[in-house]
Parts: sequence; C-alpha cells; structure tokens
Amino acid sequence: MTKVQNMMLFGVLAVVWGSGFTAIEIGLDSLPPLLFGALRFDIAALVFFGLVVASRAQWLPRTRDDVGLVLTTGILLIGVHFALLFLGQSYVTSGVAAIVLSFTPIVTPALALKLLPAERVRAMDVLGLLVGFAGVIAIATAGGSFGGRLIGVVLLLAAAVAFALGSVLTQRLSRTLPLVSLQAWSMLVGAATLHATSHLHPLESVSGVDWTASALAAILYLGIVCTVGGFLLYFMLLDRIGATNSNLISYATPIVAAVFGMAVLGEPITGTMVLGFALIVVGFALCKIRPLWKLTRTVQRSRQTPPVPGTATVRVHGNDYSRTYHGTSSPPHTRAEHPIADD
Repeated sequence: MTKVQNMMLFGVLAVVWGSGFTAIEIGLDSLPPLLFGALRFDIAALVFFGLVVASRAQWLPRTRDDVGLVLTTGILLIGVHFALLFLGQSYVTSGVAAIVLSFTPIVTPALALKLLPAERVRAMDVLGLLVGFAGVIAIATAGGSFGGRLIGVVLLLAAAVAFALGSVLTQRLSRTLPLVSLQAWSMLVGAATLHATSHLHPLESVSGVDWTASALAAILYLGIVCTVGGFLLYFMLLDRIGATNSNLISYATPIVAAVFGMAVLGEPITGTMVLGFALIVVGFALCKIRPLWKLTRTVQRSRQTPPVPGTATVRVHGNDYSRTYHGTSSPPHTRAEHPIADD
C-alpha cells in the first residue's frame, strides 16, 4: 500500500507541475511575463504565511544561515529562475519550456564541482552534461530557425542554470527555521524580486494589463495549486522516497506538460522535441548512473528476497539491521543493509 501511495503522490505531483506550464501559457496571452510571475508568488506567500500562523511555527529567521537561505531561495530559486522562465516561455510552447528546464539536474553537478569542496568531477558527469546540452541545442535549432524560438530556449536554459546554482548554494547552509516559514519568506522575497524586475522592464506596464477571467484563473491555479500544493507534495514525497527518486519528477513533468499543451492548447509534439528530451534523459542517467544503479539493485533485491517469518528490523543511524533466527541450535546473526545514497 505504501508503494502505491508513493506512486500516486508522484503522479499527482507530475500532473500539478506539468499542467502549470499550460497555465503559464494561458496567462501569458494577456499578462506581462514578469508581473504574471510576481502575482503568482504574491498569492503563494500569503497562503504560506497563513500556514505559518495556523501551525504556530517559528516565523522569524534567527541565524545568518537562515537569512542566507531565505535570500538565496527567494532571489535565485524564485526571483531570477521564474523571471527567466516566464520570459522564455513567452517565445516557445509549454512543452518545449518544460523539456529545456529538465536540463537542471544535469548542470547541477558541474556547478557543485566548483562550489562544493567535497564534490569531484567524473567522466560520466562530463559526458552526461554534453549529451544533455546536445538535446537542448536540438530543440533550440529545430527547423533551422534562429529567431524567437532560440531566444526562448536560451532564456529557459539560463533559468535552469539559475535554479541549479541556487540549489547548490543552499547546500552550503543549514537552517533552524521550519520549512513552512522558510518557504513563506522565500516566496515573499521572490515576489518582491519579480515585482522590482517588472517595474524596471521597459515593456511592462500594469495599466495595460487585460484582466481576463482566464488570466485570473491562471494566477490562482499557479499560486495555490502549483506552488503551494506542489511544494507541499514535493517535500512529502522527498520524506517518503528520498531525493534520488523524487528528482525523477523532472522527467515526468515535461511529458505531462506536452500532453496538456497538445490537449488544451493544440500545441504540436514534434520529433525534434522527443529527440531533445531523450538526449536530456540520457544525459541525466549518465550523470546519475551511480545512484540510479544502486536504486535499481535495491529494488531488485527487495522483489527477489521473500520476507522471513520472525525477522525483526531495527533502524539505527540510517541503517537497517535485521536479526534473523535459524532454529534453537544456531546462534542468531546480524546483517546491515545500507540505505541508498541520495547523491
């Protein structure tokens, strides 16, 4: 039952985040990209601060790392990332946007190598980066066009790099602030960053906004369902199945986005999109070949090994120790099963 529940959570999150790209496409028909992104996180920040009050969680950052996490998450992971995302998607379809953003887990190891002393480069990481980048280039140059599509893909690629950079920088910090409070502050900072960017952008003006019903619906859907609901689902999934499994959502989301874009907006799914996505997935597999191999072996062992009656399992410091008895004449033995490393 637990495995079924995990699969259902994974599927719901893929639908929530994948459909978000369709909602962005709908909202961009009448809203300026940066203002649209800012309004999305205005709503999300309000909801998260409501959750902070309701849960009576510690709300004020107390340490330098807490402040650093709020600023890094708010400015880079939300402000810069979504500014580039919304601007980039104004040039391409929702399916293309989701596929290019799936490049994020591939570029992350390259940035970690520079910023995290414990990281080291591997040949597979370099190969995976090159293969994944080839997929992005294939999508950017589809049909020999170097016009708006290329601009959009470059902006989305920059959004992926900004998110990867923010993710790596946050690994250098430790928090004392509860997660719900961190999200609330981060989204407030992210919304402020997007509002400031929108105000400075020469082509954006609040006075010229067409407040249609579909635009308002897109803002509410993105703010409440995709942002608040999506983040809560993601962290729930992270707690249940770990980072290695949870990060595979990056490769389920583009499939959902492409299907929603085709069904709702009539966007085509081209052979170049499929090829580009396949190359990005191969690139990810090369970068993550060690944790994925460990994951595959663990799943195979769990399926092949039948449960032993009378076996007790105890978790100590992240390791599972099972004590099995083989009759009264044989002494018991203890076996350690090490958990999968979440690289």
